[in-house]
Amino acid sequence: MNTAADLPEAQMDLALSGMTCAACAARIEKVLNRLPGVTAHVNFAAETARVGYVPERVSPERVIQAVEKAGYGAHVMTDQSRDEEARQHAEAYRSDWRRFVIAAVLSMPFVLQMIGMIAGKHDWLPLWIQFALATPVQFWIGQRFYVGAWHALRGGSANMDVLVALGTSMAYGYSAVVLLAGLPQHVYFEASAMVITLVLLGKLLEMRARAKASSAIGELLRLQPQSATVERNGARVEVAVADIVPRDIFIVRPGDSVPVDGEVIEGDSSVDEALLTGESLPATKREGSRVYAGTINQQGLLRCVATGVGRHTALAAIVRLVADAQGSRAPIQRLADVISGVFVPVVLSIALLTFLAWWLLGQNFSGGLINAVAVLVIACPCALGLATPTAIMVGSGMGARAGVLIRNAAALETAGKLTTLVVDKTGTLTQGKPVVTDVRALPGSSDAELLTIAASLEQGSKHPLAQAVTAHARHGGVAPRPVTDFRALTGKGVEARVDGVAATLGSPAWAAELGLTLPGAEIAALQQSGKTVVFAALAGRVLGLIAIADRLRASTAGAIGALRALGVTPLMLTGDNALTAAAIAREAGIDQWQSDLLPQDKAQQVKALQSSGQVVGMAGDGINDAPALAGANVSFAIGAGADVAIQAADITLMRDSLMSVADAISLSRATLSKIRQNLFFAFFYNVLGIPLAAAGMLNPVIAGAAMALSSVSVVSNALLLRRWKPHPANPKE
Repeated sequence: MNTAADLPEAQMDLALSGMTCAACAARIEKVLNRLPGVTAHVNFAAETARVGYVPERVSPERVIQAVEKAGYGAHVMTDQSRDEEARQHAEAYRSDWRRFVIAAVLSMPFVLQMIGMIAGKHDWLPLWIQFALATPVQFWIGQRFYVGAWHALRGGSANMDVLVALGTSMAYGYSAVVLLAGLPQHVYFEASAMVITLVLLGKLLEMRARAKASSAIGELLRLQPQSATVERNGARVEVAVADIVPRDIFIVRPGDSVPVDGEVIEGDSSVDEALLTGESLPATKREGSRVYAGTINQQGLLRCVATGVGRHTALAAIVRLVADAQGSRAPIQRLADVISGVFVPVVLSIALLTFLAWWLLGQNFSGGLINAVAVLVIACPCALGLATPTAIMVGSGMGARAGVLIRNAAALETAGKLTTLVVDKTGTLTQGKPVVTDVRALPGSSDAELLTIAASLEQGSKHPLAQAVTAHARHGGVAPRPVTDFRALTGKGVEARVDGVAATLGSPAWAAELGLTLPGAEIAALQQSGKTVVFAALAGRVLGLIAIADRLRASTAGAIGALRALGVTPLMLTGDNALTAAAIAREAGIDQWQSDLLPQDKAQQVKALQSSGQVVGMAGDGINDAPALAGANVSFAIGAGADVAIQAADITLMRDSLMSVADAISLSRATLSKIRQNLFFAFFYNVLGIPLAAAGMLNPVIAGAAMALSSVSVVSNALLLRRWKPHPANPKE
């Protein structure tokens, strides 16, 4: 029998409606997490929920029913539904705007009366007119607050709507009783009407700012065109992008966006990939080059074969990553979540105590009532709920624009705390495209024999060094021979039988283990110039040496300098020999490095650094460095593009440049700074505002304005992250 831990988990994203504050998000999350086999995280700013569930224990329909029973709306999000949701949000914004205009017109006489009171003219607006103006604002414009409060209370919780509805109803109800009973008391129709109008204005401003904060996904989706030119039955026809299938031949004219991922089979051009990778310089494309959906062809016509369509394009993968990051929760948010969950009940208690305290201290009934209303109105926890997620949304969106794809908020937060960055050599510091520079046969052998054995042993391998050897042999007209009994030894080399004779190819250190003698001085000279040296032997006889060089990326030295400026210490860990490692480290400007390491040795070094108190990042190719990447606090996949690393690394860097790691760290620190500022403002606002309201130092109208502006200020502060800029564009390599 399977236990809960053995059952496979599925995941879905829900679009939520009806949330008005962080207490709503906390309520939905609590309801969902009570379901069997469900783990849910609600993002108030994005109005979404990321739900992990066990299909054998709970269905998506039951999850949605639980949300609806709690008084909110929910439906499963899909790529197709995003446009419809954007349309619905736009329509809701327009509807709320119309209601606000009407509320503002009805409330304007109250503003004029308040100005008159400052000038010494009190109650010049007749009470019946005040009643007539305030009533539609209270019950028609303010209907949304009553509906939201009813849904929340029916679901067993309290939210911002409860505070607004209760506070304004108390002020309106008291004033109506005074009017109808003819009591000689002051009325507060202006408080109820103005609070509703100001809160509605605040929600409108908040909606607009939140739309800007979450615009990254929409901007990415708009990169892909809606139609494309495809070759069908010998003719070129215009089809919808959704109808393109793998192996279709499509045409990209100058100025057109690439519709799907593909490979160029004819044509030469340059393609602007800036919005996808953050690289400002156009990429040259010719036969065999990869092209990606959403990039823009600048010059020549390209004829391509489709390799990735629909959800399988790099653009779609990026959209999913950005959505995942924006929907995830940063560890720094935990305190705000705890407070939001109990905030509204605590505020209701404080408001009741305020009313009783003022009344029992001999003040009049209306004074205590109005002070309690001020407490209710100013205490909305919206700012607290928006503080972290809005900054995460903007930060992850800015990262996507710069080619820095952040998997989740935890990775974004941790990246800014890195103290050490461990880097691989091949493909990270270097271009990852090594070439053979020297072929040196020993006496008794020839270059042709040496290359033949080397190419035979390396044929079929995807390792960059192996491909360099086979490419050099192919260019020289040397054909590999069939091999049998092939065996690869990690960190050492390969061995097999070529034409039935035992042959080996590998590192000089392995040759020593095998008891083979190599020309040490010649090897040292090659290694000191930054070259990797391998030997080849046949039947126990050393045939010679092959030297391979992998040029340092043009951006590497600048990236190392940028990392140092951020206070991050670079450490190179490589499986190459000490002399080659020293040459590369010297050229890159790296002071600390270790050589002759196996993959498991790199992972142990990462653990050792962490044990000494370091926060360690690891940058590599995601394959050979998998153990170290998995053990690091944050893993970076360099230049992964559409590869599998996009789904494996904490942060995927679309550019083949270590400078993007510096960008990720810089962006993380900028985002964390905004989160801390937002949390400070949110806490400070409530810590200061509630006591002032309880002490009778805040009029409910002022409290309403302050409450409305608090959320807007937090979101607007997060939007300042849009000023963040990545490091200057890397030189073209």
